[in-house]
Amino acid sequence: MKKFISLILTSLLALSALSAQDSGTYAVKVSAPNGAPALSLATLAAKNPENYTFVAAETISAEFANNEADFIIAPINAGAKLYKMGKSTYKLAAVVTWGNLYFASQKKNFKLKDIKKSEITIFGENTINASVALAALEKNKLKAKSVAYLGSAAATQALLLSDANAIVLTAEPALTAAKIKNPKITAYSVNDLFKKATGFNGYTQAGLFVRAETIAENPQLVEDFLVRAEESCEKCTSDVDSVAKAAVALEILPNEKIALSAIPNCAIRFMTSLSAKNQVETTANIDLAQFGGALPADDFYYGEN
Repeated sequence: MKKFISLILTSLLALSALSAQDSGTYAVKVSAPNGAPALSLATLAAKNPENYTFVAAETISAEFANNEADFIIAPINAGAKLYKMGKSTYKLAAVVTWGNLYFASQKKNFKLKDIKKSEITIFGENTINASVALAALEKNKLKAKSVAYLGSAAATQALLLSDANAIVLTAEPALTAAKIKNPKITAYSVNDLFKKATGFNGYTQAGLFVRAETIAENPQLVEDFLVRAEESCEKCTSDVDSVAKAAVALEILPNEKIALSAIPNCAIRFMTSLSAKNQVETTANIDLAQFGGALPADDFYYGEN
């Protein structure tokens, strides 16, 4: 009798687990860098923070190697390079951020044309962000007199605040934080320059990647999550207040004042990878070395047969 009851309980638990998975309560694991790209899923993460892991941006590549997260937000070039090298099975499901870079200075009457006769300081030497920023300048005939490099947006933000004559490349939300400290700072969007050069409204910066095993084992779960991810991205323009509250609660951003100002400038927008393929390739062609030396293969894109 005890064995019979035990068998019934085991069966009920198994059915319950299957029902939970079918109903969308499967505990989807998501990893993201603790910065602007994480804002794209902030409202989702705030509801189930135990399912989301936020790591330092420079360590996000390790999440691909761990192969534990169902979804990863990461620079598209990093995911493409690892996929090409056979070190990742993650496919690009969607583009979620389209460039949060700005040229900024506290110089009086700072204009973009000032860059042509100046040294500029940018962050991320030998990265796709640096390559896009410099290409955007060159294509708009604004090539700098000289270029110096620092390691991070935080470092160029510090220089921006400490040197009245510095012209730097920085990024949101660091730019908003700097402007709060010094309202005299003037900034120009790299995306605006990129659009003038290419016609595209931003470049493919960060994407939402999905694990191959998750696609194979839970295809409907993947589709359902992508719908929720798109809704979360849309809130970054339609409901900034809720995203700001979520970002502060998750410690993605330090306070709501910075969040409310920075979020609209982070160019968060959901586009499926197949729809964005041409734009991914346009970005890749600026610096193919950052994509592993070649354009991503067709099977890198989720949904491509």
